Amino acid sequence: MQKKKQNDKGNSRRDFLKKGLTAAAGFYIVPRHVLGGPGFVAPSDKLIIAAVGAGGKGGDDIDHFYKSGKAEIAVLVDVDDRRSADSRKKFPKAKYYKDYREMLEKEGKHVDAVSVSTPDHMHAVIAMGAMQLGKHVYVQKPMTHDIYEARMLTQAATRYKVVTQMGNQGASGDGVRQLIDWYRAGIIGDVTEVFCFTNRPVWPQGIKWPEKTSSIPSELDWNLWQGTAPAKPYVDGLLPFSWRGWWDYGTGALGDMGCHIIAPAYQVLDLGYPTEAECSVGSVYTGEFNEGYFPESCPPSSHTTLKFAGKNGKPDIKLHWMDGGIQPERPAELGPNEVFGDGDNATLFIGTKGKMMCATYGAEPQLLPTSRTKTTIVPQTIARVANGEDGHYAAWVEAAIAGYGSDKEKNLSSNFKSAGVLTEIVLMGNLAIRSYDYRVKTKGKEDDYDYPGRHIKLLWDGPNMKITNFEPANQFVKRTYRSGWSL
Repeated sequence: MQKKKQNDKGNSRRDFLKKGLTAAAGFYIVPRHVLGGPGFVAPSDKLIIAAVGAGGKGGDDIDHFYKSGKAEIAVLVDVDDRRSADSRKKFPKAKYYKDYREMLEKEGKHVDAVSVSTPDHMHAVIAMGAMQLGKHVYVQKPMTHDIYEARMLTQAATRYKVVTQMGNQGASGDGVRQLIDWYRAGIIGDVTEVFCFTNRPVWPQGIKWPEKTSSIPSELDWNLWQGTAPAKPYVDGLLPFSWRGWWDYGTGALGDMGCHIIAPAYQVLDLGYPTEAECSVGSVYTGEFNEGYFPESCPPSSHTTLKFAGKNGKPDIKLHWMDGGIQPERPAELGPNEVFGDGDNATLFIGTKGKMMCATYGAEPQLLPTSRTKTTIVPQTIARVANGEDGHYAAWVEAAIAGYGSDKEKNLSSNFKSAGVLTEIVLMGNLAIRSYDYRVKTKGKEDDYDYPGRHIKLLWDGPNMKITNFEPANQFVKRTYRSGWSL
C-alpha cells in the first residue's frame, strides 16, 4: 500500500544547501556571479527532479527539463530497464529505482519535484504520493485515468501547496493565446458549437484481449507495471504503446489527444463541468453476431457530444469530439484545397459572427476564410510563454523554484486548478463512451443482452461527480484499485 508521509519541505536538498552555505559564509556572503560568472545557476537554485517513467515520452520530458538549465535530474524510476536505458546513459549520476514507492521513501528528503510519465492508470497514485511529501509534480496528459482521481489531485495540489503542471504543452503555445485574443475582441461573436477531431487511435482498439500469453521479459517488472490495474498474464504487444487502447491502463483516443485538441476550446471559452453527454461508437466486424462487443477495449471510433452551460449571459455551448478518422463537414468558408486543421486533427469554433480553427496543440490558428487571418489585428490580452514547447516545461521548473503561490506558479498554463477541470471534461467523454455500449444480461444467456446505455443522454452533476439519470454509468467515475494500492 502506498505510504503517506507528512510534508517535509524543510529537509529538501535546496533548503539544506542554502542553510549550509549561509552558515559557512558567516559574516560574508559571496555574490553568485562572482562564484560562477555571468549566467551561472547555483546548485541551490536548481530544481532537483525525480523522473518516474524514464523512456519514451518520459525520456522526452526529462530532456525538456534539463534544457531549461535550471533542473537537475537526480533520480530515474522505471519498471522496464529497456525503456530507461537511454536516460540512464545520459544521466549516469542519477540514482535508479524500479518502484516509485521505494524511491519516495529513500529520496523524498533529497528531491524537490517529481515528473510522472507512465501509463495513465498510474498517474494519480504516483502524483499523490509525491504531493503528500510536499513535492512539486509535473504529470503527463491526461492528468488521471478517472474523474475521481482528477478531482482528488486538484484538491491535493492546494492542500499540500505544491506547484503542478500537466503535460499538454500546447496550453502554453502562442496559437491558443491568439485564439483567445480574437475571441475576446468579438471577431467571431459568441461560440455556440465546437468540433474537435483526431485520426487517433493509431494503435489497436475495439478488439478482444489476446488469448495467447507470453513469458515476461527479464528487464520488466510486470507486477509493478500493472500497479493499480487488475492482475493479468503478460501478453506481447501491450508495451510500450498499445496499452492506450485498453480501459484497464489507458484512456483511448480521447484520453490521448483530448487534452491537446479540446484544450483550445477549454481555454478560449472558459469551459466548466459539462452538464450533458451522449455518444455513438464504432464497432469491429468479427464475423459473428456479437458485433465486436469487447468491453475491455476502447472503441475504434466514436462521436461524443458534451453540453456546457453558457456563462455571463452567453449561449450554451455544444462540443463534439470525433476520433477514429471521423470528421465534421468542412466549413463553407474553407477553400476546397485548403487544409482543415492539420488534416488529421483540428478544433473548429462556430460563432454567431464567424468561425476560427486551429491544428493540434492549438497550433496554426486561422480565422475563416483564412484570408482574414493576416489582416485582422486585435490587442494582445494574454501574455505569451517564451520558447514554445520548451517554455511549458521551463515555466514549471521556474515556478517550482519560486514556490507555491508565487506569480510564476499562478501564471502556469496548465496547473492542476486548470488541468483538473480539463481532464474531467475529457474523461466525461470517456464515461459516455463506456456507458453507450454498457450491456446487461437479461436472461443469463451468453448472447441475451439488453442495451440500456445506447443513445441515452447522460445528465452530469459536476460538483458531486454523479450521473443523475443512469446509475450504471457511475461505476466509471472511480475505479476499484487492485489490492495493495490506494490513492
